Amino acid sequence: MLPKMLPIEDKRLKVLKSYKILDTASEKEYDDIAKLAAQICDVPVALISFVDKNRQWFKATEGVELCETPRDISFCSYAIEQKNDILEIQNALFDDRFKNNPLVTSEDKPVIFYMGHKLITKDGFSLGTLCVIDHKPRKLEQSQKDALGILAQQIVKLLELRQKNRKLKKTEKKLKKSNEFLRDFASTV
Repeated sequence: MLPKMLPIEDKRLKVLKSYKILDTASEKEYDDIAKLAAQICDVPVALISFVDKNRQWFKATEGVELCETPRDISFCSYAIEQKNDILEIQNALFDDRFKNNPLVTSEDKPVIFYMGHKLITKDGFSLGTLCVIDHKPRKLEQSQKDALGILAQQIVKLLELRQKNRKLKKTEKKLKKSNEFLRDFASTV
């Protein structure tokens, strides 16, 4: 069961879609961050997840082969809906929100430990999380949480650079057309 949706959910989804990140191919920069997050936290799974309307989609994964899961069983949906930047579930088997979740009750690599750090835009919208997962209970050190926060900020900076590059390419295309028009016009004068 999903947490109660924020009143600004439609705006959040519009902002998420403006980054044009959903359903894109794997990119080394994001994959490296997921791998680094798993290493820093000494966990088998790390994900960069973006929470769409009905699913959470994974831009990068370490330790799993999934590309998305339904939003209604998503831990990350809870993470983006809360006020804190971090949601840490040390043992999901004892958390009323998750103990009956199919990701927790699965016999094959259950999600027991979860920590997600929100990916927050400069306008304050939570697009998803950088999360780490283990199949057993655990607790992260503050230094590990801090490191994940730094990595989460880098993910948002990558998104912003991606968006700026798209805008620059669009502007470059317009300038090229304008220059061609001016060149053609000048040749007729």
